[in-house]
Amino acid sequence: MTDHTTNADDFSSRVAQDPTTADPVAATVEDDGETATTTAAEPQPQKRPSMVREVIETLILALVIFVLVRAVVLNFKVDGHSMDPSFDNGEMLLVNRNAYFHFGQSALTDWLPGVNGDFYIFNPPQRGDVIVFNPPIEHNDKPYIKRIIGLPGDVVETRGGAVYVNGNKLDEPYIDGKVTNCQGQDCRPVTVPEGQVFVMGDNRTNSSDSRVFGPVPEGNIIGKAWVTYWPKDDIGVVPHYDYPSEP
Repeated sequence: MTDHTTNADDFSSRVAQDPTTADPVAATVEDDGETATTTAAEPQPQKRPSMVREVIETLILALVIFVLVRAVVLNFKVDGHSMDPSFDNGEMLLVNRNAYFHFGQSALTDWLPGVNGDFYIFNPPQRGDVIVFNPPIEHNDKPYIKRIIGLPGDVVETRGGAVYVNGNKLDEPYIDGKVTNCQGQDCRPVTVPEGQVFVMGDNRTNSSDSRVFGPVPEGNIIGKAWVTYWPKDDIGVVPHYDYPSEP
C-alpha cells in the first residue's frame, strides 16, 4: 500500500489497491471525487560506454604507461665489439636511467644530517658499473657503453698490460686474460677530476674510451646497464663486478 501525504492545509487522501486488477503496481487514488491511476516506473537499462570511448581510454592508459616506463628505463643496442666478451655485438639491454638520480648541493641537502655534497637516492656511480653515456667527443651523437674503472679522486694508471687504481692492480676476469695498453697515448697516471669517471671497454685492444678522450663527466651518463633481454640465451640482470682491493 502506498501513502501520499500532503501538508496540513490539504484534506486527507486514501489509496486503495484495485481488487479487479492483476497488476500489483497499479493503484487508484481517490481525491474529492476525482480518480487517477498511477503506475510504478520500470527501471531503464543502463547505457554502455561507446566503443570509441573505450578505445580512447585504452590508448590514453597505454600512453601513460609508456611515458612512465620510458622515464625509468631505455632500451639500448650494443653496436660493435668494444665490450667483448661481456656484451656481444647486437645484444639488447635495458638501461636504468634513474640509477644515479641525485640532488645537488642546495639548502635541502645542507641541513640533512650526514649529507655532504650531492645526495643520491640509490647509489652514486661505482667501480665496475657498466654505463651508457654520451662521450666527450665533438660531433658525436652516438652513445657509448663502457665499464667504470676510476671514480673522482682516483689515480688510474696502465702499466705492464694491467690497470692500477690508486697503486692497486685490478683483478679483471671479465677481460678474458687480455692485456691493457695505453691505446697510443702516454701511460702517465691520470687523476680523475671531481664529478667525472674513468671508463674502459672490456675489449681493451678494440675500445675507444677514457684512454683516448679522457674522463667522462657524470652529467654525460645516460644510465646504468640493467637487464639483457636479447638474445634469449643471455636474458638476465647485468652483473656488477666489485674490486676487492679498492675501498
